[in-house]
Amino acid sequence: MAKLADVNPAADPTIDGAALYRRIVWRLVPFLFLGYLCAYLDRVNVGFAKLQMAQDLAFSETVYGLGAGIFFIGYFLFEVPSNLLLHRIGARRCLARIMILWGLISTAMSLVEDARSFYILRFLLGVAEAGFFPGVILYLTYWFPAALRGRVTALFATAVAVSSVVGAPLSGAIMAHFHGRAAMDGWQWLFIMEGLPSVAMGLLALIVLDDTPAHARWLTPAERTFVTQAVAAEQSSVPHHGLLAGFRTPAVWGLALVYFSFVLGLYGLNFWLPTMVKDLGYTDLVEIGLISAIPFGAAGVVMVLVARSADLRNERRWHMVIPALLGATGLVGSVCLADHPVWAIAALTLGTCGVLTAIPLTWSIATALVGGSAAAAGIAIINSVGNLAGFVGPYAIGWLKDLTGTIEPGVLVIALFQGLGAAGVIALTKKS
Repeated sequence: MAKLADVNPAADPTIDGAALYRRIVWRLVPFLFLGYLCAYLDRVNVGFAKLQMAQDLAFSETVYGLGAGIFFIGYFLFEVPSNLLLHRIGARRCLARIMILWGLISTAMSLVEDARSFYILRFLLGVAEAGFFPGVILYLTYWFPAALRGRVTALFATAVAVSSVVGAPLSGAIMAHFHGRAAMDGWQWLFIMEGLPSVAMGLLALIVLDDTPAHARWLTPAERTFVTQAVAAEQSSVPHHGLLAGFRTPAVWGLALVYFSFVLGLYGLNFWLPTMVKDLGYTDLVEIGLISAIPFGAAGVVMVLVARSADLRNERRWHMVIPALLGATGLVGSVCLADHPVWAIAALTLGTCGVLTAIPLTWSIATALVGGSAAAAGIAIINSVGNLAGFVGPYAIGWLKDLTGTIEPGVLVIALFQGLGAAGVIALTKKS
């Protein structure tokens, strides 16, 4: 851990800052990690449910794609209001509210009967979850100075990859082994068994989390002052620009389009990878789950290694461009090798590693573009525009699959956007 004296020279010298922050990390990060893992699993488990529910409810690929993606419309519309509510009622109650609501709505997905109810519940799920990720990012700024925040945020964000590693085989097993029990289909059990833990996490949040360091009774008064002063000292040294500056910065909008390109790949894979694996000739649900976990497991390892390399070398440009291009290559390769399932899975693994690795490094570039209030606006723009790809990508892939009868054109679209994202990074960083 970085020394707090590097951030706040006036900090109490009798307190071991590194040991204190290790305690805070172990208190907060595992719980927030599990919360995000549940959130992400409830967001994307529809990709597995689709293997049964699409046939049971006579959904076309376009209907599924629209339903999967409409989540992000609700997410987009309510992200800012959710964060404003966090300021009003405090992080503890707001994050608990989010987790409980999305858990209940995810569980209610087991009641879907037709396309209309599918769309409504997916939209409401997006509304409920809106604000969790940016809320946690904001919450971490209350506790950690910038010298520590990057690594803490990375630990939190790896839940994206871990959720797929855990969720893919878990989802396949639930659907295979619970199908027909209590007169319910496997996909209904999937939503119930993966939704209820989120409700439990929300209730635990009321016990585990504190709004700010000043409210943390598990810290001594001196430690509370130590942490609060560290963040306050850093904020006082940050140059502040007007809020509208973020909206007027062309690079912010350029990076928003880059982020859109990468996020389109992320959700294209999350919502369609089980279908891709099935189309390669695998039919057993448990087997599909285990195979689908391989690309995301590899991606989780590569994400950490590449991020560490980028930090050590203080270089972001090529640490994003090269993975994005390798991701595009892997996705194209999976199409070309469709008649050779093992090699196609290897290519999909390369593609997934490339897609996921480029995404977190986007934020390192974002914070270098603008500062102060402009950074808040800029980051909100980038995150909001980027997450709209979660709507566009799944819907476009479903439409293309209905149009052509194969998922291959959709995979090629994902690859194309990874190349466009890489080109955007080069253009935005050519002067750096």
